[in-house]
Amino acid sequence: MKKKILSVVTIIAVAVVVLLSLAVAADKEAVKTIIPATKVDLNTASQKELEVLPGVGAATAKKIISGRPYSSAADLSKAGISAKTIENIIPLVSVGKVPAVAPTTTEATPSLKTPAVTTTPPPAAKGMVWVNTETKVFHREGDYWYGKTKKGEYMTEADALKAGYREAKTKTKKESKQ
Repeated sequence: MKKKILSVVTIIAVAVVVLLSLAVAADKEAVKTIIPATKVDLNTASQKELEVLPGVGAATAKKIISGRPYSSAADLSKAGISAKTIENIIPLVSVGKVPAVAPTTTEATPSLKTPAVTTTPPPAAKGMVWVNTETKVFHREGDYWYGKTKKGEYMTEADALKAGYREAKTKTKKESKQ
């Protein structure tokens, strides 16, 4: 008798666990498939608006934004979005007009391989050093970075040393030949 009661209780407990796990799984699926009230425009939506779409997290939303403009939802594959994700979100997205982009020239777009440098006016007097105010290092005339760093200014060597700047460890062309 005790064995029958124990087996019935065990069967009921297993059934309850199975039903609870099915309910939890159904709730997770419901959370994943939150459908936005209106279609999300791929060309104008913010990152938060894109993250509402199923299968789209922060990283995928950034990929979508960086791949703009789109002429169709199928163009998402060019941005590195998986085919499954595209299939899931196609009914939820739209592709509006491509935003007008000002024409760019190749000169205005800096190369990723070359360091960004700014052009500065030549020093006011001979013998001035270029002080990189960001790194607190000064460069002499003839040094590669002389007058080329983003944040800097010309001053006399005495003023640079007084202000606490140190000399660059690289040698100028003249010093390296000696």
